[in-house]
This record gives sequence, C-alpha cells and structure tokens, in this order.
Amino acid sequence: MIAMPLTAQPQPPGPTASQEPMTCFVIGPIGNRHAEVGTTARESYESSLETFEKVVRPACAALGIEPLRSDQIQQAGEITEQICRHVLQSDIVIADVTGGNANVMYELGLRHTTGRLTIHIGEHGRLPFDISPIRTILFERSRSGLVDARKELQDALDRGLREGCAPLTPARILLGLRPREDVAPADDSGAATEDGPGLLDRFAAVEVEMDLMTQGLETMTELVNTIASLAEEFGPDMKRATAQGSPPSAALATARRFATALDSPAAELKACAADVTSRMSGIDSTVHASLDMFETAPQLWEGTEARDFLLQLIGMSRASREGLETLRLFRMMMEWLTTMSRDLRAPGRDIISALDLLTEAMARVETWDRRARALV
Repeated sequence: MIAMPLTAQPQPPGPTASQEPMTCFVIGPIGNRHAEVGTTARESYESSLETFEKVVRPACAALGIEPLRSDQIQQAGEITEQICRHVLQSDIVIADVTGGNANVMYELGLRHTTGRLTIHIGEHGRLPFDISPIRTILFERSRSGLVDARKELQDALDRGLREGCAPLTPARILLGLRPREDVAPADDSGAATEDGPGLLDRFAAVEVEMDLMTQGLETMTELVNTIASLAEEFGPDMKRATAQGSPPSAALATARRFATALDSPAAELKACAADVTSRMSGIDSTVHASLDMFETAPQLWEGTEARDFLLQLIGMSRASREGLETLRLFRMMMEWLTTMSRDLRAPGRDIISALDLLTEAMARVETWDRRARALV
C-alpha cells in the first residue's frame, strides 16, 4: 500500500502564543429565558439566542474569536459596570440591533464613542430608524437567511481586523477628528475600509502640538520682553520730547523712531500669536475629550503617561497665570502709545491683537488646569 501524503488543514487566523486573545463582546436583546413560553420576554430570548448560536458564534469561530454575551459573564461584581467595561474595552463589538432595544441602543452609543471595530447586524424590517444610515448586516430569520448572515458577518470581521474601521460621528467629535475625504465608504458588510487614529494616537499628537505651542509661547514672551526693553529705551527720549517747552516736532520724530523699532517685533509677535492660537484651537477639543475619558473611564488611563499628561496641563496653566497680569499692564501701555502718534498705531495694534490672542489662549489653559487638578 502506498501511503498518501497528508495535506495540512487550514487554520483560522487566531492569536499567536505571544499575543493576547482577541476580545469580542456581543450586545443585543437578551430577554428572559425563565419567562413563560409565548411571552414577549421569552420570544426575545429565543430569537437572540438563535442569532448568537447560528450567526455570531460560528462566524467568530472561523476566525479564532470567542464571542461573549452579557448573560455569559461569570465574574463576580456589578453587572452594569462589567457590561460597560466590555463595551468600551473589547477589541470587537457585534451589536444585534433587532427591534431597537433600549439597553442595546445605550450600550451601542457608548461603543460608538470609542472609534473601535463595531459591526451591526439586524433582522430585516426591524431595524431602528435612528441608526438606519449606518451599515448593518440584514438577515431574514430563516435557515438560508441565517446562513447568509453568518457568511456576511465572517467577511465583515475578517475585513475589519485586516483593514481597521473608520470612526463614526460620535467618536470623531469626541476625539477631535475630522471626516477624511480619502476614507472609502463602508460596504454592505458593515465594516469600514480605513482605520482612523485612536485616542492614544491623538494623545501623542496633542503632546507634540503642546510642545510646539509651548515653544511659541516662550517666543512670544521673548518678543514681549524685547518690546518692553524698547519702550524702556525710548522712554527717556519720549519724556524729554514731550516736556513743557519742547517743540511737537521733537516728540513726533521720537515717536517715529520708536515705531520703526517696534515694527519688526510687533509683526513677529502677531504672527507667533496667530500660530499659537491656531494650534490651541486644534488641540483644545482633543484635550477636553481626553479629560472626558479620564472622568468617565479612569481605569482606561491608569499609568505614568496619563499622570504626566495631567501634570503637563497644570504646569502650562501655572506658567500662563504668572504672565496674565503682566500682559494686562503691558496692553494698557500699548493702548496709550497708539494715542500718541499715527506712526505708533500700526505696531501698537499688532501688539494689542497678539496680546488679546495670547490672553484667550491662556483662558483655555486655565480650563484644562481646573479639570486636570480635579483628576490628579
């Protein structure tokens, strides 16, 4: 007898030995398995269990994923907290939106703020209107309908794991993201084809922007000091030129020299203030989104990096607070200078505009400080 060579059987792409297992949480109408037969609660339980066993579980198993429902959680503790943790932290969430169950909609709303892979499935004709624009795997509750749904879900999971997902509107708003024109639209499988940055990516980007903004603030401080030195330098000349008995032409000539000396640092100060303000407006929403996540899910952000971020916010506020009073007094002096000569108006207005922008930026930093201190 000739021995035939053995052919290796294909294995589902599960996690390697060095990787953490992929977590998948399934949210959907649970019903009540102990309710009487024929009641709405019992029918809801039977339908959701059929969807889980004939669609979700086999689709996940083909990819080496073990799905978990809330009624399968065995750890001791508050069930509401456990569900929220799974909804927020799981790598994948599969949401059965059949019938628009209120608990499901609440949990799905939480999940949509994370920007993580989330796939909707639902029985045809029973899709909630509020989420009907979002891609959903629709199925009919028949033998062939459930088989087709399983195949579509498996394809959606495979595509989502390989290509990532584009954050939905709640996540984009919370994370300070803008819709990307280069993101391809999702197909009918319910999984998008691009993966936008997550909160940790935004976290790192914000820290870089903060460093650049801090450098801008330091440059502005140097320019303000330069302008103050010029004012101190021309002060005695202005005083002599405006003394009683001095001709007006002498004061005007001094004002023109002072204005010429102010032109360059004033313009540079205005440009630097515009850059700082632009960076501030770009990161303010993300900073608040980060702080929101600290407040609502602090367990997600425990660690040295998170604390360093909070301390950085507090340090920026301390530095800005020390300069606010100086800026206020300096602005008053600039307002007085603009009344002295027409030549001083242009650089004076540039300086005043820059100081107002800087004051606005510092006010935002103060808001960060209050929230960061409450968390630290």
